[in-house]
Amino acid sequence: MLRQLKTALIILGIFTVITGIIYPLFITGIAQALFHRQANGSLIETNGTVQGSELIGQQFSDPKYFWGRLSATAPFPYNAAASSGSNYGPSNPALVDAVQARIDALKAVDPDNSAPVPVDLVTSSGSGLDPDISVAAADYQVARVAHYRGLSEERVDELVNEYTEGRQLGILGEPRVNVLKLNLALDAMK
Repeated sequence: MLRQLKTALIILGIFTVITGIIYPLFITGIAQALFHRQANGSLIETNGTVQGSELIGQQFSDPKYFWGRLSATAPFPYNAAASSGSNYGPSNPALVDAVQARIDALKAVDPDNSAPVPVDLVTSSGSGLDPDISVAAADYQVARVAHYRGLSEERVDELVNEYTEGRQLGILGEPRVNVLKLNLALDAMK
């Protein structure tokens, strides 16, 4: 019995070192060597200052910025340590209230916009951290952003087109716009 226990403990120790130390260090080394930027969070820097990650949404509520998807994370929006969706079903009154509140906020800052509000501007993503919006959601906001920044709609629309990313591998997903990148480009136009 003691011999079997000793063998089991030795094997446990060996596999703990292999799978808990050697393998993670090996994979981390490969990631740092081949995918350094991605392995370190895909951070966006401006003049040496980290502005955020292109993979994590941020809250923008000023009308001069494009707004992203709602965040359902707690205890504050876009909390990367608490990724989660709202899990509200379509018949849940809380979902209806949240959607209506966002529609009201969008209409309050852009009362002349009579276009239908794109669904991704009034619902949260599954993670609550989505950094991208649909092209339709960006187009919906062009006139407001142009107005509040004193720019032409054509110039803002050009920026939206410039920051529109296509489908992954040409077939996966839908075209999308990274909100942080677009807003930083707007700020750089000063």
